[in-house]
Amino acid sequence: MRNPMQGVRVLEVAQFTFVPAAGAVLADWGADVIKVEHAERGDGQRGLVKVLGYDAVSEGSSFAPIMEGPNRGKRSVGLALERPGARRVLDDLIRSSDVFLTNFLPEARAKLRIDLEDVRAVNPDIIYVRGSGFGVRGAEAGKGGYDSTAYWARGGSAAGVTPPAADRMTRMPAGAYGDNVGGMTIAGGIAAALYSRAMTGQPSVVDVSLLGVGAWATQFTVNLALMNGGPLPVRTPPRYGSATNPLVGAYRTADDRWIELSMLQPGRYWGEFCKLAGREDLAADERFDSTAKLMGNAAEAAGIVAGIIAGRTLAEWTEILARGEGQWAAVQNPWDVGQDPALRANGLIAQVVDAEGVDRELVANPVQFDETPVELTRAPQFAEHTDEVLLSLGLTEEQLLALKIDGAVS
Repeated sequence: MRNPMQGVRVLEVAQFTFVPAAGAVLADWGADVIKVEHAERGDGQRGLVKVLGYDAVSEGSSFAPIMEGPNRGKRSVGLALERPGARRVLDDLIRSSDVFLTNFLPEARAKLRIDLEDVRAVNPDIIYVRGSGFGVRGAEAGKGGYDSTAYWARGGSAAGVTPPAADRMTRMPAGAYGDNVGGMTIAGGIAAALYSRAMTGQPSVVDVSLLGVGAWATQFTVNLALMNGGPLPVRTPPRYGSATNPLVGAYRTADDRWIELSMLQPGRYWGEFCKLAGREDLAADERFDSTAKLMGNAAEAAGIVAGIIAGRTLAEWTEILARGEGQWAAVQNPWDVGQDPALRANGLIAQVVDAEGVDRELVANPVQFDETPVELTRAPQFAEHTDEVLLSLGLTEEQLLALKIDGAVS
């Protein structure tokens, strides 16, 4: 297996998902990621037993996907950074690391002396990485943010998927939705910073905000609005198909599933679809027998397509549409995604053994090197590697015990 980050040490002082997800990706790529958790409380996500109304922990086990996903492959050290005794340990970790990764707010960073100047004073060559809600400049630089606020709401996604005149806002489709996208973005920034340091000898400061990632995700419509000089006109999409193409959009099957059609050239694919559906007569229908007529009568054609799709089950359409060249996909729920044959064929649903020795599965990060699927190791238990890491820094057993008695380490 190719591990392009092997030999890179990342020191992560962060919690929840946004920034820790970046550490997980780097660990997947071979980096040694040391996660600093508070000596008593640990990562704030460790205490969550319910997420979106679902049980967050596997019954009778320590396995918790909310921790495993953004923390797999790391080593955990429990440090009470507010205690003077922990400072020497932190400085030793900083000194031996290539990357310092945090999502602590400016006030907390200053209080704990983990701001850029503090960290660079110990290791001038370290790459310093901050994940924030709204960026490091401006009036909101000190404001905290979650992906539901900074990414989903402020970044434009919520408005983009909420129908006009809806009585409620459409929620994110999954927990930590923007956090995971943001974590992947941070990992890419760190990779670029490591390359730049190798080429120039100069370390970078890397900043990624959830708001910035959210705006990047919605840039197409944001850019249109900027070109327009104001809000875009409200468009109510047709019930079926698009305004000019009956072969674009979602259609319900006989078993109440959905198929998303994305055949962007209606003239090219209309005849094929009609033949596959057993309705070749529609291709010759004078309302639809040319591209111009099909586009002009798209609403009428889409209504007919909706009736055709509703006549068969998802399994039947999966077999039928697989024979054609037009693009389409089944609309999948989380279980379906976990069983997706393409994901499994490419090793993107990866096995991991939990702390109790039970085989589990997690979604792998989407980047592979040399056509080799990633091999995952579980997330650490709280402060699991404190002794191992601190002894490797040169502390003696007596010094380690004294730090524990002092409450500086777990």
